[in-house]
This record gives sequence, C-alpha cells and structure tokens, in this order.
Amino acid sequence: MTPTPSYIRPDPAGLSRPGGGSAPSPEGEGNDLAPRRDETTERARATRVSIVVPALNESLAIEAALAAARPLRAAGHEIIVADGGSADDTRAKAAPLCDLVVEAPRGRASQMNAGAARASGDILLFLHADTRLPPDAARLVVEGLARSGKAWGRFDVRVEGEPFMLRVIGRMMNLRSRLTGVATGDQAIFVRADVFRATGGFPDLPLMEDIAFSTAMKKRGAPLCLSARVATSGRRWEKHGVWRTILLMWRLRAAFFLGADPRRLAERYGYAPRKS
Repeated sequence: MTPTPSYIRPDPAGLSRPGGGSAPSPEGEGNDLAPRRDETTERARATRVSIVVPALNESLAIEAALAAARPLRAAGHEIIVADGGSADDTRAKAAPLCDLVVEAPRGRASQMNAGAARASGDILLFLHADTRLPPDAARLVVEGLARSGKAWGRFDVRVEGEPFMLRVIGRMMNLRSRLTGVATGDQAIFVRADVFRATGGFPDLPLMEDIAFSTAMKKRGAPLCLSARVATSGRRWEKHGVWRTILLMWRLRAAFFLGADPRRLAERYGYAPRKS
C-alpha cells in the first residue's frame, strides 16, 4: 500500500478508519449502504496551497488577476504577491485582494523565492500575473500530487489572443513539456514546499529561471502534467509579432543550453536585468 505523501496533513477529524475505510457522511451515519468518501480527497482538503504571484508594474492587470483567484482564497488557500519594486500602484491595489504582499529585488526568480519564503502552504504554486488558473485548480494539484506520488508539476496552457497561431503555440508548448519534462512559468509550476526548499528554490537568473528549475527538478522525478489548462496572455506575441517572438525564444533557449550568459539573453529578450 502506497503511503500518504508527507505534505498531506494527518486527519485530525478521524476520517480515516482502521481497515482503510473512511467515515460515513453525516447524512449516512448508521447506514451501511451510505456512500464512502475517497480517503485521498478527504485528506487533500486539509492541504493548503500557497499561490505566489510575482509582479512588476502590473497596476492595470493585478486586480483582475487576484479577483480571478478569489475562490481559492475563500477555500482557505493562500495568495502572496511578490513585488519587484513597482513604480506604479501595484502593491496598493494588490494588498486588499491577497494575504500578503512582499517586496523583493526585481526578477521573477528573486521575487518567487521571496514569496515562497513567507508561504505557509504545503504546496507552492507560481502564477504569473497575466495567467489565469482553471476552476478547481487547487484540488487538481493536491489530489494529482497525492495520487501520483510526484513532487512537482504544471498545467497545460492556452495562449489567448487573436492570431490563430497562438493556439498552435499553446499546443506545442504542452507537447514539448510532456516530451522533455521541462515546464515554463506560463504553465503555472507547482511543487511540494518541502521539496522546493530542499532544492534551494529558483536559481537567481534574470531569464530562463523556469527552465533551470525544471532541469533541477527532473533529477527528483518527472513532472505531473495536468491536462487542465491555464490561460495566459498572448500580449508579447501580438506586440512583437508571433513568428518573430517564436524564433527569438528558440534562439535564446538554444543559447542558454549552450552556456550563454543569462544576463545577455535577458537583454536580447528586451528585459533589463537588475544590477548585481
């Protein structure tokens, strides 16, 4: 019998009974024919997910992003916004809609690590400010990890926007991730909190921190690839041109695997890395 993963908390209510059964529902008490609940699902309800949202000058989008995650917070999960020194009112707008706003040096890796350091959840989920989770995302993550025995994973992704090619890009990202075991930040990476801390978190890189993290996590096992889709904005592809952006990302990724300086790659991507 596979042991329950350590991040699933013990059942203080005594739902688990000797012999592997589960407690009957209150409505069915004393009725031998009452349906029994799935033990994994019951224990999963006691597992808390911390959603960490890195943000930088997201004043126009942060309220909608956090409002979309409101049901998760209402269900007892935690939302942390990790701000990288926004010059607008991102922090002020985020504060009433999340559990905690933390400040960190600019850079997604630095910000996500800072948010994770303050998180209280058993599982960490890293969500870009322009990405929306599917309904029931926390349950899918908790139960998926529990049943698979895996330590980390990601969602499939749908890239939103007018060009038809954006839909193709999303499908190709999902296929590539399944074949390589590498996840990108747009796919809402999630990981057991104890494993994240044991691995040292995201490498503090100005670009490709998600690729580097996935590569390190693969040594602990393949990711759980959930078919439920997150929806991410295609604004960069639309602004700079779909094919131009695709080719740029291919070149940057190839250069990264060949050992190029991530700071130079970030500059080519159009992102000014912070000074060391």
